[in-house]
Amino acid sequence: MTAPEALSDASATPPAAPAATSWREGLAVYLQPRVLIVLLLGFSSGLPLALSGSTLQVWMKEAGVDLGTIGLLALIGTPYTLKFLWAPLVDALHVPLFTQVFGRRRGWLLFSQLLLIAAILVLAMADPARSPWFAAFAALLVATASSTQDIVVDAFRVESLPESEQAAGMASYVAAYRVGMLVSTAGALFIVSGFESAGLARPSAWMWGYVVMAALVVIGIITALAATEPAQSKGADAATHAQNAAERVFHAALGAFSEFLSRKDALAALAFVVLFKFTDAFSGTMTAPFVIDIGFSKVDYAAIVKGVGLAATLIGGFAGGFVARRYSLAQSLWIGGVLQAVANLSFSWLAHVGVDQWALALAITTENFTSAIGTVIFVAYLSALCRNPLHTATQYALLTALAAVGRTYLSSGAGYVAKAVGWQVFFVICVLVAIPSLILLAWLQRRGHFDELGPVRI
Repeated sequence: MTAPEALSDASATPPAAPAATSWREGLAVYLQPRVLIVLLLGFSSGLPLALSGSTLQVWMKEAGVDLGTIGLLALIGTPYTLKFLWAPLVDALHVPLFTQVFGRRRGWLLFSQLLLIAAILVLAMADPARSPWFAAFAALLVATASSTQDIVVDAFRVESLPESEQAAGMASYVAAYRVGMLVSTAGALFIVSGFESAGLARPSAWMWGYVVMAALVVIGIITALAATEPAQSKGADAATHAQNAAERVFHAALGAFSEFLSRKDALAALAFVVLFKFTDAFSGTMTAPFVIDIGFSKVDYAAIVKGVGLAATLIGGFAGGFVARRYSLAQSLWIGGVLQAVANLSFSWLAHVGVDQWALALAITTENFTSAIGTVIFVAYLSALCRNPLHTATQYALLTALAAVGRTYLSSGAGYVAKAVGWQVFFVICVLVAIPSLILLAWLQRRGHFDELGPVRI
């Protein structure tokens, strides 16, 4: 048996089931140093997303770029969808000097963060009014560096946290990710407005606003320096030390596919990954047009859907962490799956009630809270599927790409369904589309799928 095979076998050994934890112990896990590291890395991952998306769109609109060109900016998000293509490079290759000094995961983390700072500064120096396509290219560099950082952070989180801290780590990551997004959207716009109020011309205000955003990436760099290299990553690095770079990349890419597909009921598990969040994606695609269509204003949408919704998402994320620590992985998936599906009925009720700000706040709170619970538990499941440190980054990137299929493609016809049946019936249908995933969950549970993952009580 080769060293990589031995490591793979060892990493696949199911852990012993820990004893049930109290709510006090469940709260204390969020204060563990490893979880706090993941929380800060979540902020670092969430920060760049809007800089190449919605914030950039506002900048271009103010610069007078035509709407057709601004619409094409959606393509800048392509690296987030295709990041699994270069995830094997992150798993297999060493970054000169960085890997030797900081280790396999931390070296890539610091390298990607420095690239991110450089890309944001290049974007800051762009002038969308004179050269919108150069600004778009710079934004593509930001998205590429950001998605590479996401690959490393996901692998670092899975490998550095024990099973007892995975869900808490994910809840912290999601909360900090949302805060990072808020800073680079509302925060960035406030900063740019502040520079303009101080007398700077609009182009200079935008430039310095992006410079401030680049400076905030330093939070992630400090976090990476304070972190320790995961023991699993050290073992994987030692196991592949004798291989050359090409061999490591080949084995990372091939091993990620072959190991997963060799598992019992692998195709059913992949279908479950695609379908579990489909109920959320199907309704979420139409939330904004629904709110406006029934008579709410843009101010209502911004204040309630984005403001109250963000608070509900943050609280729901931590609630998901508590649920996942309290119950087994299969039980947690049942709780999250049923809650996120049934919550769509709150929108059917809102469609019946009509324009009422309190009703909108209640519906949004219910939906975002339950959706966040389901998300944290689902990502804990994805993490449990990625146990081999030889290709954690590749497998996780592949699974998250599959999970995006429901959001990107399967939900694309939601508007036609809503138009045909009306809002009340549409959101009832959103509940029903969760049934296939729950049937798969029951089937996988009966087939012993979760027993093979180990008696994980996260």
